[in-house]
Amino acid sequence: MSGEFEPASYKPKKILITGAAGFIGSHVTNRLIKNYPDYEIVALDKLDYCSSLKNLHPSRASPNFKFLKGDITCADLMNYLLVSEGIDTIMHFAAQTHVDNSFGNSFEFTNNNIYGTHVLLEACKLTGQVKRFIHVSTDEVYGETDMESDIGNPEASQLLPTNPYSATKAGAEMLVMAYHRSYGLPTITTRGNNVYGPNQFPEKLIPKFILLAMKGQQLPIHGNGSNVRSYLYCADVAEAFDVILHKGVIGHVYNVGTKKERSVLDVAADICTLFKLEPEKTIHYVQDRPFNDHRYFLDDQKLKRLGWKEKTPWEEGLKLTLEWYKKNPHWWGDVTGALCPHPSVILLTDSCGNDDAFFLHNGYEICGRSRLKFLIYGKTGWIGGLLGKYCKDKGIAFEFGTGRLEDKNSLLDDMKRVRPTHVLNAAGITGRPNVDWCESHRVETIRTNVMGTLTLADVCKEKNVLMMNFATGCIYEYDSMHPQGSGIGFKEDDEPNFTRSFYSKTKAMVEGLLKAYENVCTLRLRMPISADLSNPRNFVTKLARYNKVVNIPNSMTVLDEMLPIAIEMARRNCRGAWNFTNPGVISHNEIFELYKEYIDPQLKWSNFNLEEQAKVLVAPRSNNHMDVTKLKKEFPEVLSIKDSIIRYVLEPNKKKK
Repeated sequence: MSGEFEPASYKPKKILITGAAGFIGSHVTNRLIKNYPDYEIVALDKLDYCSSLKNLHPSRASPNFKFLKGDITCADLMNYLLVSEGIDTIMHFAAQTHVDNSFGNSFEFTNNNIYGTHVLLEACKLTGQVKRFIHVSTDEVYGETDMESDIGNPEASQLLPTNPYSATKAGAEMLVMAYHRSYGLPTITTRGNNVYGPNQFPEKLIPKFILLAMKGQQLPIHGNGSNVRSYLYCADVAEAFDVILHKGVIGHVYNVGTKKERSVLDVAADICTLFKLEPEKTIHYVQDRPFNDHRYFLDDQKLKRLGWKEKTPWEEGLKLTLEWYKKNPHWWGDVTGALCPHPSVILLTDSCGNDDAFFLHNGYEICGRSRLKFLIYGKTGWIGGLLGKYCKDKGIAFEFGTGRLEDKNSLLDDMKRVRPTHVLNAAGITGRPNVDWCESHRVETIRTNVMGTLTLADVCKEKNVLMMNFATGCIYEYDSMHPQGSGIGFKEDDEPNFTRSFYSKTKAMVEGLLKAYENVCTLRLRMPISADLSNPRNFVTKLARYNKVVNIPNSMTVLDEMLPIAIEMARRNCRGAWNFTNPGVISHNEIFELYKEYIDPQLKWSNFNLEEQAKVLVAPRSNNHMDVTKLKKEFPEVLSIKDSIIRYVLEPNKKKK
């Protein structure tokens, strides 16, 4: 075991961390995984708007780490999880925490913070195996501290919450106390000051101000900005939970705080200084919350006696945080709603129903019975059909559109009938049997691929709905800046350079026009592949039916792996253009070799060059390498094209020898 102090009387074996993909929970999880390889950790999170698997990236390759997507309000899941995983320790971070949201959506706070905690406590009582239950609360349960007081609230202070959020946290604390006294549950409660640092969702003050300053926008101050808060850097807080886990005394409460206070105006001024902005011109005063406590001040001596102390000075922590957001400005996708002065429920949450939870390994599972509802266009097409099947299999609400893309009124009727959260557009003309058809049917191709797509995007914008547009990467071809075999791929902002196919020309044209629509996420697929080798649209199936092929490396998309990622991108409200292929390239000959190894040992083929190929084609074909750095940052587990073909396509179809 590594670390700066030795555990005193308690050493856990298997820890359940709820809310592990959230801000504080992820920092604690990553610290424990790194410092205690002998501890097994099960990370649980329902992946609400303010949590992300990316926050747990440092831990996900560790053998002592397992992630489970699920909701703490699901009693059956919690009971099953504690028993099946042999959990002996719980660190309970899961909660709705943003005060502004609680004024407009207080029932959600009651459900998550009180009922969810009750479900966990009851599961501990029923299973009787948990030796330590650390309940994470907040300094806000104490209510407002007198501005003139030099004495912070000790742990024995009366709880006087003043807003719906703090009231639900105080209510949860009462349940924790009752289960400790009535049933002897081994509980510890923490009450913490404000925490800041990398990975924090920007509904909170510091990341919000940083991102607004980066955009050159004004910083909104509630009221007159005199409200005072104490701020702790996330690494120091993670260490505090490390200490409490090992040295905390059962039945006790520990304040996690600092005596160093700053007003909201001070915070804004410090951020202005780091960005070299004039506070007088940058700070903007807005209406205050319905009630805004002026000060929270804690007595932190009890935790210090366990051996913990704050290490990161405010100036250092703020600079570290600012640098992280500069390097990761799109970590949370589109956060426009979070950056407004009074955010409410910013993004659609994806809470599990009472029976729905999925383990995540290399794939991305979406909770069934979620609040997502998709309107899918392209029912008779390959990809549209697969999207519908996936949603049906996973219990995601969806309906297929019946309107024609170029008919705005029929699209508006669909929107009124379905009331979707997202539109998935997989409709379009690719030509049958191939894109050569488009060369002789140009008007029809324009009508659907250009006019229809733009009409749908416009309707979605009018209705404030995100449109996931399944497009193509066949708008590029190898050139002097991106030569074949160089490893240099085309990025999302590169201008299309392949227009020798009319199909590609229309797709490049509409993509350029869609840049004006902020409500569109464009996914560029290439040479789609799936495990269904009977489908004539499957690129592997196409190849296997040819006697001659051009042997050129290309980027390709394995639908079995990538379409679930597309659904997850919709849930995360991703925007803009994305190269949507598996990482790397694979040549046609390499696919044949794999097909021969796994499927048909008798397969034979030969090659011809591009000039010979041109003699049998009406329109030239695009060959390119797509750079998927952007996608890999969002989904680091996505497999390379070769590995994905083997895992999702060839292994399931492998012929027994």
